[in-house]
Order: sequence, then structure tokens, then C-alpha cells
Amino acid sequence: MSRVLFTHPRIWTGLATGVTDALLVEDERVLATGDEARAATGTRRRVDLPGALVMPGLHDAHIHTAWTARDLASVDLSAASTLDEALGLLREHAASLPPGRSIGSGRWNSNRWTPAVQPDRHSLDTACPDRIVALDSADGHTVWANSLALHAAGITRDTPDPVGGQVVRDASGEPTGILRETAQHLLDALPEDEQPLRPLLERCEELLLSVGLTSITDIDGEDAHAAYAAMHADGALRLRVTTCIRDGDLEPAIAEGRRAGSGDGRLRVGPVKFFSDGALGSHTAYLTGPYLSDPTGPEGCGIAAMPYPLFLHRVRMAVEAGLDIATHAIGDAANRLVLDAYGVIREEGHTGILRIEHAQHVLPVDIPRFRALGVIASMQPAHCTADIDLVEKMIGPRRVATHAWRTMLGAGVRLALGSDAPVEEPNPFHALHAAVTRQRADDTPLGGWHPEERITLDEAVHAHTVGAHEAAGRTDVGRLTPGQLADFVSLDRDPWSLELSDPRAIRDTRVLATWVGGELAHEA
Repeated sequence: MSRVLFTHPRIWTGLATGVTDALLVEDERVLATGDEARAATGTRRRVDLPGALVMPGLHDAHIHTAWTARDLASVDLSAASTLDEALGLLREHAASLPPGRSIGSGRWNSNRWTPAVQPDRHSLDTACPDRIVALDSADGHTVWANSLALHAAGITRDTPDPVGGQVVRDASGEPTGILRETAQHLLDALPEDEQPLRPLLERCEELLLSVGLTSITDIDGEDAHAAYAAMHADGALRLRVTTCIRDGDLEPAIAEGRRAGSGDGRLRVGPVKFFSDGALGSHTAYLTGPYLSDPTGPEGCGIAAMPYPLFLHRVRMAVEAGLDIATHAIGDAANRLVLDAYGVIREEGHTGILRIEHAQHVLPVDIPRFRALGVIASMQPAHCTADIDLVEKMIGPRRVATHAWRTMLGAGVRLALGSDAPVEEPNPFHALHAAVTRQRADDTPLGGWHPEERITLDEAVHAHTVGAHEAAGRTDVGRLTPGQLADFVSLDRDPWSLELSDPRAIRDTRVLATWVGGELAHEA
């Protein structure tokens, strides 16, 4: 690759020293910056970068791209404010499809409906009686299925609840069509989505590049891994992708020889993804005390997705095979369970990357354990502002550290930020805005929700670049300094100039161009 001199008056490097005005790039990496870059001899091409600021490309530490890609091609019920409105959107979408084609995804959220009723198969049958419909909730922890889907999957009143899941039943014992947590897998035998995943992922990739993401840690399964591998083999993979291994695919992945960090600079093997509980919106996050409303599971405290001895066994199997670990934990009881298991793993001498995904509600006494055990908190700031009402309704004033970014950093815990898209939008500037303000897009609540947990823009960007990369096992990307990969974005505004004067405007930042390895990957 020829040398390229990139110039701009304000290139934020990611270091405390701040900005430079030039980057010399060769073979995907930064060779020099500033005066040294300008003074370098030899043949080179010059590119004057657009916009108000250039900064390192962002890394989404937790994103479901297969799910996001399929959502882009399916019905979106997230904006519905009533059950009837959701059913109307579904009817409209179904009318655009060939007869008999099944419908998935959905992103429905009954917590936002007025009234906040729990849907069932009968209501779904009124909209789509003649095709299989199995709709994911917005948080991905509940499926709303119609009668045809239940029948095709063989789910009846005699179907037992699987470990870590619940087949919701009516007063007579019949399934209602709501399947929580591991009960969702009862639908795995249904026909696959008829649309190939790769073209959907390519469309999703363009979206991610357009919002400033140059790399991601993908949390989805083997279909996504295979599609990305095919794209990479064809030279069509523009993002840097770290793919996780799902628990159910652990043994085949070990037999195949996958190890943490194996791959190359574009496509790498990431951690094994485990679940310890569900989600607050589905009432399945595992808490130390009962939900204040609509309790689920034993004693109304949510659902533990996996018995502790089995979880520890699975984690040990993974780390002994040279794999890193990322475990979903939202409730305070779930976080404690994961930390207990991680403590055993560290005592046994394993030094790989251990992450907790979400870490939303943590007992204050457990926060220092993150640092003591070297556990990375992989968190999603947009969840905080989206869940304000849910937290107050379901957990209330209980003494729990909730979305406690400042407390985590104060305790020396390493943060990695992401979106959990499609649960939230994948735009990282939404996350940066939420992290700095703890406010919704409409500036509520005034002053921010629990403003003592706000973090600075420097801290948030570090966690969305360097911290997120480190959580994926990479230290050679995230800053614009010599030796680092030349992944950067040009912005229409300078977020640092807005942090104090107009922090709301950070959310509306537009990406004008995205460069990966010094190659233009997106241009607005």
C-alpha cells in the first residue's frame, strides 16, 4: 500500500495530549503524526479530511448484527404505543409478503403500551392466522408466538418449562404464546428465515460504518460467523469483526480449534457468550429481592438462566480451551453469581479476558470485585436512559448500583461501551450522549437521572474505543498514534466543544466519512 498523508486541523488522537493535524499511514497503520508525518520523505498521496473533527473509529463492544440485519428487513413494532397499533403494523407488513412466509423479529415492547397489557397468541392470531409468527421482544428475552407457531413447534399444555425459561400459561394451563428466556429455544425447530443472511449483513455493515463504527464485537451465533467469514474470504468485509461463540456451540468450536484472538486483523474469534439471567423489561433479570411489579420466576425475583454448578463447569471448559468469557448479567443476583464463578476461575490460575455484559444492577459491595478479579464491565449507556421508568417501577429505591459508570470507574473497573443493537440504536453518539448526560433525547429528566453516575466525554470515548477494543483482546487500535491501526471518522461537529455548552447536540453528530485501515469505507 502506498503512503497516505491525512491532514485536518483537529485530529483527536485519543491521548491526553489531545489533537494533531496530520497522520501518515502505510499498510493500514499510522506511521507518524503531526510535524513528523509532514516531514516524512518518500512518495505519498495527500488527503485533506472533511468535517469539524477527526477521531478514532468507535468499537461497539456488544452488538447483535444478525438480529439487527434481520430487523432491518422485518416489521418494527418498537414505536407502537398500544397493542392494537402493534397488530395494525403487523397486518400491514404481512400484506407485503408472499403467502405463507413466516414473520420474525418485531422489537415489540409491551411496557410502552397503554395499557401495558401482556400480549398472547389469540391477539396475534387476529392479525396473522395463516402464517407462522414468532416475534422477539425489544430486549430479545421473550418471544410472542401465534397459535400456528406453537403448533408447528409442538408446544402444548404438557410441554414442561425448560431450565432457565418459562412457557407462560393461562388460568386453564394452556400456553399463551409468550415464551421467556430458554423457552424461546422451543421454537428453534421452526423453518429458517427464507432470506440469506449475508446480503442482510452487508446492508447492516453499511449502517454501522455510517454511524462511525469501524469495529464490533458481534454477539450473535454461527450463522453470523459463517456469513462474515464468507464476506472476508471475498474481500468484502469492511468492518473489523470479533465474533462470539454461543454456549450451545462451545464444543464444536473447541473441536474446530477456535481460540481467543485467532484470525487476523479483520475477523477474529471472540469470547464465549453465556447467560446468567434475562432482562428487566421481560421481568426475568435475576434480582436479590422481589420485583415490585409483575414478578416472574421463583419468589418473584426473576430467572437464573443456568444453575451455578453448570455455569461454572461451562466457563471452566471454555477457559481451559483457551477461550475468553463474556456473560450476560443484568440483575444484582446474576452479577454476584457470575463474579463468584469468575473468582473460582481466577483462583485456578486462568488469566484470560473475563467480561460481564450489561452489569446493569450491582450490589455496591460487589463492585470492587470487578477490579480485584480483572473483570471488564461491558455496558450500554442507552439502556440506562431507555429503562429509567422500568427501574423505578420494578426495582424502586432498593440499594443497588444501577448503570453505575462513575462508581465503576472510581473503583478502577475497566469499561467497554456498546449498544446491544437492535435493543437500542447502534449509533455510538447516542451512547456517548447518554453517558455524559444520563438524559433521554428530549433532555429529560432535568439534570440527568442519578447524575452522580455521569462520566466525562473523554472517559466515554475511551470506553467506546480503547476499552471496547481491549475487551476484544486488542491493544493495537483505538488511538491515532504511531503503530496503531488507522481507523478513524470525520465528524460534522466537535463533540468536545459541546460537552459543556450543548451536550444534547452530541447525540446528533453526523459522520461524514469512515476510514478503516486508511481505506475509505463510507462517505456520506
